[in-house]
Amino acid sequence: MKKIRLIINNNIKKGEREKFFIKKELQCILNLYARMVSNGSWKDYSFSCCTKEISFDVYQRTSEQPVLRITKNLKPSYLNEKYFVKDKNGKVIQKSESLNQLIDKTSWNRLKLIK
Repeated sequence: MKKIRLIINNNIKKGEREKFFIKKELQCILNLYARMVSNGSWKDYSFSCCTKEISFDVYQRTSEQPVLRITKNLKPSYLNEKYFVKDKNGKVIQKSESLNQLIDKTSWNRLKLIK
């Protein structure tokens, strides 16, 4: 009988890591999300990925366009551009080198979600 091997993520090259939010980052974002949902400000979320960034998209209602994006820049030019918050037009509202600092120094209740 031949030996059977299980191969997982065979599309990723050897030595290359899969790019996404790590567990601590995701937990920090989901804690914020839970707080804002209980507040009644946020209703839904999604993730979007591209080669340069990964974002946690926030929706006020189920709609076509997110009203806020918490983004992790995979190829930052400067250290303080690692994490940032964008509005629905793509304008950077806040940026930081640490996700915890970004979430703490942004006043989420003062941000007006515009339809």
